[in-house]
Amino acid sequence: MIKQYFKQAIVQLRQQPVISAITIVGTALAIFLIMLVVMIQQVKVAPFSPESNRDRFLHVHFMSITNKSWGEGSSSNGPMSIETARECFKSLKTPELVTTYLVMTISTPVSLPNKPATGVDMRQTDDDFWKVFDFHFVNGKAYDHAEFEAGLPVAVITESVARMVFNSTDVVGKEFRLNHSPYRVVGVVKDVSTLATTAYAQVWIPYTSTDTPKDIWSDYMGLYSVTILAHSRDDFDKIRQEVDQRRDAYNKLIGENGYELIYRNRPYDQEKNAIAFGANFEPNIKKDRINRLVIFVILLLVPAINLSSMTQSRLRQRVSEIGVRRAFGSTRMEMVGQIIMENFIITLLAGILGLIFSIIFAYVGNEILFAQPYSNSYNVPAIDASILLHASTFIYALLFCFILNLLSSGIPAWRASRTSIVNALGGKTH
Repeated sequence: MIKQYFKQAIVQLRQQPVISAITIVGTALAIFLIMLVVMIQQVKVAPFSPESNRDRFLHVHFMSITNKSWGEGSSSNGPMSIETARECFKSLKTPELVTTYLVMTISTPVSLPNKPATGVDMRQTDDDFWKVFDFHFVNGKAYDHAEFEAGLPVAVITESVARMVFNSTDVVGKEFRLNHSPYRVVGVVKDVSTLATTAYAQVWIPYTSTDTPKDIWSDYMGLYSVTILAHSRDDFDKIRQEVDQRRDAYNKLIGENGYELIYRNRPYDQEKNAIAFGANFEPNIKKDRINRLVIFVILLLVPAINLSSMTQSRLRQRVSEIGVRRAFGSTRMEMVGQIIMENFIITLLAGILGLIFSIIFAYVGNEILFAQPYSNSYNVPAIDASILLHASTFIYALLFCFILNLLSSGIPAWRASRTSIVNALGGKTH
């Protein structure tokens, strides 16, 4: 039966080439626009290396601190100090792992002795960073706990940095200058897209090898963030409860000096963290979802209205055929189902075309689509198949094709099925 519907759809396309072309192009453009919106959201929440565990992440990038002496409503906002990270998060028992790292990358000169320096994006981390995020090592390994605790000047670098500095990726054990200080390469990883906002860098070093942990104010705020890796999403509530307990205990301790930490319901999961901006307000995830839904409805409804009139036009030329089928016993529901199915095949073909267009455009226009306005990196967001092509991408495309098909063909199909057999055989639509 599906094969017959497919043949019928192809025949209809050939019989009315102009209307068919307009229908396919219109549908393809609608799916193209919708899928671009979906992809822009997906790169923020969908898992891809080295953030393949996004569905199990909880983040605390920022927080606020207040003091009784500052006056009501006054607060200082930003990342935390190493001490706060250690007392409030690294000591958690429920998660699988917790990693502490510099909240942003820092553009840092890298070079060989007596050679010109080039700026790279550098991030300072702990040793658990390499267990929370799944980097692809092409040479060597990450710095371990002993190297981290000792504060050794070791580094993991990307393939592109290895080639730029050493003209090779086989560089484990070699030394280079990072901000004019000697560092030894212990591992080389595949380049990381800037879309992996938490894990991204071009050079990673232990924060114990620098003086950055001393960059604090109030002893409790600094330059560091944490990412919590849960065993599963089912543990999120339990982790948040333990976080609240740790915060209360810590606030009791620092309260002796008048201080109080404010989390605003942190830690956030990946979706909420993606829309969070700043430390002094909590993002409205419900409002953000409603806004996206409104965009989807508009992008579906407008082309559906136009496509509906084209579907009606095609059906007017098939009135006699509808009459014959009704005369031979086809019920109204069978006619509606057949028309919708035929139209869905056309919509699906156009949807596949629109999906292909959106993927191509995402690759070509990645700098425009995925630019991060508050990023510290000047590098163009790198896009590859692992980032854009997920099972959910095709499911979304199929779902939007199905909805667009129902919106554009449902009413015309129902009206066509309501035509009486006598009028239909006479070529009349009423």
